[in-house]
Amino acid sequence: MKVFDKAIASRVDQRCTFVALGSGVIGDMGGFAAAAYLHDVNFIQLPTTLMAQVDSSVGGKTEVNPPLGKILIGAFFYHPQCVLIDTDTLNTLLNRELASGTLVHLHMLLTDHVKIKLVSLDEKESGLRTTLNLGHTFGHAIETGFGYGQWIHGEAVAGGTVMAVDMLYRLGWIDVTIIKRVLGILEQAKLTTAPPEVDKKVADGLLQLILLKGPLGNSSCFLQTLIRSLATAYS
Repeated sequence: MKVFDKAIASRVDQRCTFVALGSGVIGDMGGFAAAAYLHDVNFIQLPTTLMAQVDSSVGGKTEVNPPLGKILIGAFFYHPQCVLIDTDTLNTLLNRELASGTLVHLHMLLTDHVKIKLVSLDEKESGLRTTLNLGHTFGHAIETGFGYGQWIHGEAVAGGTVMAVDMLYRLGWIDVTIIKRVLGILEQAKLTTAPPEVDKKVADGLLQLILLKGPLGNSSCFLQTLIRSLATAYS
């Protein structure tokens, strides 16, 4: 609400433009504020982290995390007028934050998709774009369970990806070579490979997981309701 209070006090009108300079969190907050203020004003993103530059600034999602859940508030598909990237800002990042951003490249390898291509084909996430959510169901649970800030988003999704491929191996959907490849990439990036001790991907009261089936690179990701499979894999 402070953003809106400041905008009102400064007499910002629809001719003005919001500028979001910073991480993915700043980009999401700025985009959501721009979408909601006066029913929408223009905004520009200047992402300064690797995750923001290659992932969160692409696709038009502007989401905010309330204390009791992950990305439950937001204005989907509200795109910035432009995204301006200066890669020199990456020199200011800690190694942990750079490693977190490399997770996006792992997703591209696993699903054989580039995000901007998927967004152009399925902007509103009604089908194909959901492949980008691989590892997010478990990852969001990690973030919520441990408290926001304990795990960087990329670290949590990396842990979620490990849990997802582990479950798929137990179910017989993928072979051990894919697990070894995933773990190898994560270890090189210094991301977690050990599974740790309210998600929006629910339809008709049933949890939907984004999973892999098939060889690496040519694999397809799809929605499945797998409550019983989870019980089988981890019983």
